[in-house]
Amino acid sequence: MMNWTIAIPEIVLSCLGMVILIIGVLHKKSNAFHLCSMLTIGAAIITMLLVVAGSSGVGYSGLFVEDSFAVFSKLVILLGSLLGVIVSLDYNTEENLQRFEFPVLMLYATVGMMIMVSSTNMMSLYMGVELMSLAIYVLAAFARDDLRSSEAGLKYFVLGALASGLLLYGISLIYGFSGTMSFDRLASELTSLGNTSPGLIVGIVFLVTGLAFKISAVPFHMWTPDVYEGAPTPVTSFMATAPKVAAIVLFVRVMITPFGHLLAQWQQLIVLISLASMILSAFSSIGQSNIKRLMAYSSIGHVGYILVGLAAGTEIGVRGVLIYLVSYVFTISGMFACIIGMRRRGRSVEKIADLGGLSKTDPGMAASLSIFLFSTAGIPPFAGFLGKYFIFGAAVNAGLWTLAVIGILTSAVSAFYYLRIVKVMYFDQQEAPFDARPPALTLVAGISAAFTTLFIIFPAPIVAAASSAAKVIFG
Repeated sequence: MMNWTIAIPEIVLSCLGMVILIIGVLHKKSNAFHLCSMLTIGAAIITMLLVVAGSSGVGYSGLFVEDSFAVFSKLVILLGSLLGVIVSLDYNTEENLQRFEFPVLMLYATVGMMIMVSSTNMMSLYMGVELMSLAIYVLAAFARDDLRSSEAGLKYFVLGALASGLLLYGISLIYGFSGTMSFDRLASELTSLGNTSPGLIVGIVFLVTGLAFKISAVPFHMWTPDVYEGAPTPVTSFMATAPKVAAIVLFVRVMITPFGHLLAQWQQLIVLISLASMILSAFSSIGQSNIKRLMAYSSIGHVGYILVGLAAGTEIGVRGVLIYLVSYVFTISGMFACIIGMRRRGRSVEKIADLGGLSKTDPGMAASLSIFLFSTAGIPPFAGFLGKYFIFGAAVNAGLWTLAVIGILTSAVSAFYYLRIVKVMYFDQQEAPFDARPPALTLVAGISAAFTTLFIIFPAPIVAAASSAAKVIFG
């Protein structure tokens, strides 16, 4: 059971993080931020290779597992983190945030996420969640001279502490009424018990509440718009991708592995959260004029769509969740690369109206942003359409027709405000051109746009990998 080698990717990434931190401390020159960022990118690539080449199994006395579900999720997380570091390179320099701690914090948040998706015990689950959260609290308030950033970090910290307390209380109730915190032992003992105690159900509700905060699902979404708007934009991009993926994957593993046979008890709760998230996002986004706040409400809606797959409680549903997450990471990373590129005379602009006439001043950026908006709205043939196809298909197969129909209707409503941005770019009065885009942003936007466009032509490898990963959860 002490098979420590299955955690080599996490161990290597943690050690590389300490090395990068020491280099940053000893490197007195002004380019320490760029050096540490490039080393962090290299560390992420090395870790991806180790994840692919690593062995599978259970280790650390059942606290940690490495299976195809964890491998798939870790690759998506590392990809999101990698893109997050790349888009921060020029932004942090322009905003005078070029401190070497920035990429190191992203690195250790990523270590926490990797622990989360491999957790098979409530204790390792909590350790991973807190390692990720503590790093992101600091990142959200990283622009310490900016009042909005300080406010964002404080709000996220206070509400995060509340969610952490709810999560711990749920874990304590589950342990108290079952006698174990191991996912596998929970599954076997709860199956043998027959009738589930009300106290255990209450514990599951508190556990769901704590995890719902991490994925910003309604009604635990109150922090999202303010934090997304106030945090530095690369941090917002990072928060919207890798941590979201990690929290959702953890949510799936927690609900399916130990509590899968209790689907009837928790399915309705997930259905309600999913419906509330989709509906609130669709109608709250209509009046938004700040593009970062719009993306915050959009992310709440995406969580609602993803939870449709979890509510199905089937292998097809989990496969749909994983496929959706892949398309989501590329789409959102590319969109935030375009948002970071919205600068005039060295200053960031965030209003949707600032995109007026972009098709004439920067046709490439307008085309890329349009692709991401169409994908986010679920319009074919882009990747977002395929993600929603698998999610809603799983709901129909599980008999959740109401969830599928409302999901499609809210997607149609969301298309209104996404297409409004396209209209602003192509038909509104031309605004002053943006500053020249840095190559790093062009690279991220280009790669993301290519994947988002071509995914529907070559979906087989990712669909096959997602299917294999989903089988492990139900195997």
